[in-house]
This record gives sequence, C-alpha cells and structure tokens, in this order.
Amino acid sequence: MVILLSQADIYGTLLWFVILFVFIAIYPRLMLSQMIFKLEQSARKLEELSDKANNVVAKKTKNNTKETKEIIKEFTDFFVVEPSSLDPYGIVQKLDQTIRHMEDRFEEAAKDIGHSLGELEKRQVDYGLRAAVSLRQIAKIVRHNVELAKKFKNLQIAMIIQMQMPMIEKIAESELKGTEAFTNGWPVGDGIGPIVAASLMDSSKPISEDVVAGKTTIEGRTCFVLKATGPKPSLGRIDEAIEKIMKKNKIARFVTIDAISKFEGEKSGSVAEGVGFAMGGIGQREIIENVLLPKKKPIDSIGIKVGMVEAILPMKKEIYDAVPKVQTAVQRSVRRVKRNEKVLIIGVGNSCGVGDNKKVLEKTKEMVLKLDKKYKEEQKKQKKGSWV
Repeated sequence: MVILLSQADIYGTLLWFVILFVFIAIYPRLMLSQMIFKLEQSARKLEELSDKANNVVAKKTKNNTKETKEIIKEFTDFFVVEPSSLDPYGIVQKLDQTIRHMEDRFEEAAKDIGHSLGELEKRQVDYGLRAAVSLRQIAKIVRHNVELAKKFKNLQIAMIIQMQMPMIEKIAESELKGTEAFTNGWPVGDGIGPIVAASLMDSSKPISEDVVAGKTTIEGRTCFVLKATGPKPSLGRIDEAIEKIMKKNKIARFVTIDAISKFEGEKSGSVAEGVGFAMGGIGQREIIENVLLPKKKPIDSIGIKVGMVEAILPMKKEIYDAVPKVQTAVQRSVRRVKRNEKVLIIGVGNSCGVGDNKKVLEKTKEMVLKLDKKYKEEQKKQKKGSWV
C-alpha cells in the first residue's frame, strides 16, 4: 500500500513538471496571440479614424464623390524627405526650402480637389489635409508594427506597441478632431498666441506672406504686434515680417507668445514666463534666431500651457481664459525697456478661426464657448458609458 502511494506521488510530481514545462512553452504564444488580437483591433480602429478624417476633408470640398475620396486617400501617403545634414553648412536654408515646397504641394492639392471653393475654404481644406496626413501616418506605423509582430512572432514588438497604444489612440483621436476644426474654421489650442496678439491690435495690415502687423502703445512704449493672418488657418512667414520691421525700426526687445506643452498634473491655460524665441516646428525659428541672437537682443517668452493633444483640438475655455494673464505678462516685459525704445510682440501659432484685431475677437470667444460646451457634454456621455 505504501509502495503504491509512493508511486502515485512520483507520477503526480512528474505530471506536474510536464504540465509546468508545457505551460512555459505555450504561454508566450498564448500571450502573443492575445496581444495580436487586441492590437489588430486597435490598428483597424486607427485606420477607421483615418478614413473618417478623409471623409471630413472630402465633405468640405463639396465634391464628395468616390473619385475625390480616392484622390484624398492617395494624397495622405504624402511624405517629405529631410535634406542631408552630412555637411551641416546651410542646412537651415535647405530645410526652409523643403518646407516651402511641401506647403506648395498641399496648396495645390487643396485647389485640385476643391477647385469650386473660395480662398478661405481652400485653405481650410489645405490644413484639413495636413491633419489627415498625420493621422494616416500614425495608422500606417501601428499597422506596420502589428504585421511585424505577427510575421516574426515577436512578443517584444507586440508588448512595446501595446504599452504605447492608449497614448497613440488619444493622439489619433485628436488628429481627427483637428481635421474637423481646420475644415470648419474653428480656433484650436495652438491659436492662443494669435488671439493674444489680436487683443492688442485696434487694426492691422498685411506685412508678409500670411502675416499681419499692428501698432499700439503699451505702458507708454511703442509696440509692434505680429500674428498669422486669420481667420483662415495659417502660420505665416513670421521671419520675413520680423526682418521688414527691423529694417525700418530699432527694436530694443522681443516678446513671443505661444502655446507650450504642459506636464501632466499642470492646469491647462496656466501661464509661464521665460526667455528665448518660442516657436514650434523647424526652419523659421532657426532663421529668426540666426538674425536676433547675434544682435544680443533680449527675447522674452510667454507660454500658455496646453495638454499633449490640446494644441490641435478645438480650443477649450480654460485656454482662452488665459488671455488677461498673458496681457499682464506682456506689460511686464514691455516695462523692461526705456520709454523711448520700441518692442516687437509676436503671437506665434495657428490663426484658424482667429481674426486680425480686437474688434472681431468676440466672435472667436463665442465660438470657443460653444465648442467647449459641446466638448464637455461629450465627455459626460463618455463617463456615463464607462464601467468605472
């Protein structure tokens, strides 16, 4: 009897080890299969978001045909080859020229698919296409990594993309919202700089490509104010405008106003002050710094903090409410120069939905409040539908 029990214990132990080794061998495959299944769903969701963005642009063209949708879909594969930096001399000029060519291509594409539209609507289609291209690239990169994980049965690739998927999906959803904002002419989070600039101008006039300038007096000092032309979506050639003003005027101080990324936990719309030329992207900022920094002119930077995806989303009320705080910060910067000296104030950012003087800002504010109310209602519905 004792011998039989001992044999049973041995067989049980052996069976346990066999099951353990089989589990060790199979579990990674089961884990990979589960991850691939979830990633496949996420990849399809991103591709659907990309198709929705294309449909938003197609609808704006007022030529919402199958042929137009196919042209837009093909254009969203658009890419830009970065100039070689092996010989760094002149790289800024090469980058600037490449960006100019890129902008020309988007403008041509908007004219081709929206030939019956007015200039404002063509520009809205132009910037809607830019957001749609960004969303298409996100979907393609995710699909590429999912297919790599499937092809090589690579658990590490699957884990990396799965860990980042919540952030990727959030960015993709914001790009879709951004496409809607640009095609409808709604102000976006990145437009807070131009809004502040417009609030300082009684009137303005064009000074360079897609840039307007105004003149005002703050704290007894003469101030020139620049912003991208609105309410059409535009960033403008700020570098050219600065050069023109500096040719005719001796500027003692520069003040830049722009949306800056906030850390998680910080409040959207809070204001921070610093130094340096606050401007995103590449090309223009480097050109401007090459002009200003050798002259040893002080450059003040005023940043309005926005979330990771809020810059491209329709502007929230919290961000618009920062305008009075920024105006106070501008006054502090202006007081740092003597009364007979001049200051140049630049509202950096996209002027989509933002007019070119303080008189038309009331319309922008009404639109922001309306969009913010709609956004908060959507958030409440999502929370009600959540299991949390």
